[in-house]
Amino acid sequence: MEIRIPEEKKTRVIINTDAKNEVDDQYAIVHAVLTPSFELHGIIPAHFGDHKSKTSLKDSHDETMLVLKLMGMENQFRIEDGAEHAMSDELTPVDSAGARLIIEEAMKDDDRPLYIAFYGPLTDMASALLLEPRIADRNIKVIWIGGGDWPAGGSEYNLSNDIHSANVVFKSKLELWQIPRSVYRQMPVSFAELVERVHPYGEIGKYLVENLIEFNNANINRPTEYRILGDSPAVGVILFPDCGRWSWKPAPEFDQQMKYIHNGKNRPIRVYETVDPRFIMEDFYAKLAQFHRKFGR
Repeated sequence: MEIRIPEEKKTRVIINTDAKNEVDDQYAIVHAVLTPSFELHGIIPAHFGDHKSKTSLKDSHDETMLVLKLMGMENQFRIEDGAEHAMSDELTPVDSAGARLIIEEAMKDDDRPLYIAFYGPLTDMASALLLEPRIADRNIKVIWIGGGDWPAGGSEYNLSNDIHSANVVFKSKLELWQIPRSVYRQMPVSFAELVERVHPYGEIGKYLVENLIEFNNANINRPTEYRILGDSPAVGVILFPDCGRWSWKPAPEFDQQMKYIHNGKNRPIRVYETVDPRFIMEDFYAKLAQFHRKFGR
């Protein structure tokens, strides 16, 4: 049976991904692409700083294209690169095709909300907002995988790659759903699970698993037999917003040590406290199996 979603019920989505940063973005990209209720308006490859690579934006672009090629979908989605680097301050946007895509989709005459999921830094969202302030009043829901554990905060990778952009977005009027570190780390999967549930399903399944295991094995400090798929909750909460416990909290700001500043000045944001890994991963496994059965890829 093929699941068909009425066009008027589909969810408008943009994905922003630092795809080559590690090996979990790839799972969240595939999950979003295979979700029939998503009207995917584009994928924005994103930078991930310059500590791991001096060409992180290009690396993310190339990885995004590889994932789509392995699925036989390299020409089916709009791909617009985001910023090459972080913002220099909270007033200066980094213009890019990715930021312009966000503005274009945000300003469209469509009654449905636009969900923009960020698997990495918030550079392109903040830049879009600074380039076109009117989007703050549009029907946008920003989902961000990032920020330290509540309420103290502290070091967190996605935030570290652009603290200025996070402050721009957190201080804005945009509706923001934050999935902080303590929550996105609730997504462990074992190697054995991935070998059984992902690896048999075509070139993309083989790549996802072998790439992940090779990445973990190459670093002595990485887990031995499991991996956290920390970006996948962004897909899960768009599919099912109550895929976890959450509450509205006044948006904090960030200091340069990435600690939260709770000054009570900003509008409330939705902060997730838990997510349901069973719902998210079983949905991913089922969609991958159905895709392979239908297309043999």
